[in-house]
Amino acid sequence: MGRIVLDKVTKRFGSVEVIPPLDLTIEDGEFTVFVGPSGCGKSTLLRLIAGLEDLSSGKIEIDGSDVSQVPPAKRGLAMVFQSYALYPHMSVRKNIAFPLRMAKLDQAEIDRRVSNAAQVLNLTDYLDRRPGQLSGGQRQRVAIGRAIVREPSAFLFDEPLSNLDAALRVGMRLEISELHKRLETTMIYVTHDQVEAMTMADKIVVLRAGNIEQVGSPLDLYRNPRNTFVAGFIGSPRMNFIEGSEAAKYDAHTIGVRPEHISVSDSGGTWSGRVGVSEHLGSDTFFHIHDTGLANTITVRADGEVGFRHGDTVHLTPRDDVIHRFDSAGLRL
Repeated sequence: MGRIVLDKVTKRFGSVEVIPPLDLTIEDGEFTVFVGPSGCGKSTLLRLIAGLEDLSSGKIEIDGSDVSQVPPAKRGLAMVFQSYALYPHMSVRKNIAFPLRMAKLDQAEIDRRVSNAAQVLNLTDYLDRRPGQLSGGQRQRVAIGRAIVREPSAFLFDEPLSNLDAALRVGMRLEISELHKRLETTMIYVTHDQVEAMTMADKIVVLRAGNIEQVGSPLDLYRNPRNTFVAGFIGSPRMNFIEGSEAAKYDAHTIGVRPEHISVSDSGGTWSGRVGVSEHLGSDTFFHIHDTGLANTITVRADGEVGFRHGDTVHLTPRDDVIHRFDSAGLRL
């Protein structure tokens, strides 16, 4: 079991309130991602759940038990950090087994758990190597293995892929997602990367300045963002926002339209402009369109074969059925 309930959880450092009163429920077996810009409180919130930070007020329950005053080691949680924190003089086997030896489990049980974790993480052939003989992705798998052997009620991941290069990040993202499906254990994952959040999460918690802006599935947040902050944070490239007369046509203060929901052509369209920088990604091209009369640059996501060049005049047509409408406070209409 791994149901986690935060009830009016608050965190203050001196007179500064970094987590205002906050309520959140994470269901057993869910993969929940905390996402938001740097300094939004996501790592602090994770550390409160882990017990590495003391609550200023409120309470945290795990499987119905109040653990607000319970030390970290007794909460039944396992944490994986951005830093691998492996012991360089120990083999992979000993690194994975370390928390079990500290818990004084018998050797047969330690061997069983280490073997199982190594098999799950494809580390069986590396058990007798030392961390210095492994790649970054393999070292992160060892750190995850050290968490798995504890058989926790929930895993807490604090930006675990930040130290990896782009290719390894994609690979490890898939591995952690597969691991969740195999173990069916509650996982809470902190990242500032909304692509990680969208591709991994069952549920995303979007944070800003310690406040929860919205909670929902990746597609819920993509299709129905509660405000302009969520709309701009979820989706890559970010949503285009347009104010003024064009927004007024839709009875809104601001309209938002995603780059993938704008078609681009050489004639006929709602807006026109001049092609600036084009980002060619193979399957897709991102065009940044200037001089549209809309007061800001419009980003369009087009097929990679579309061949407009810098300086070309193009015509843009948004899909009316997916235009997002917001009021003057930035709230969804």
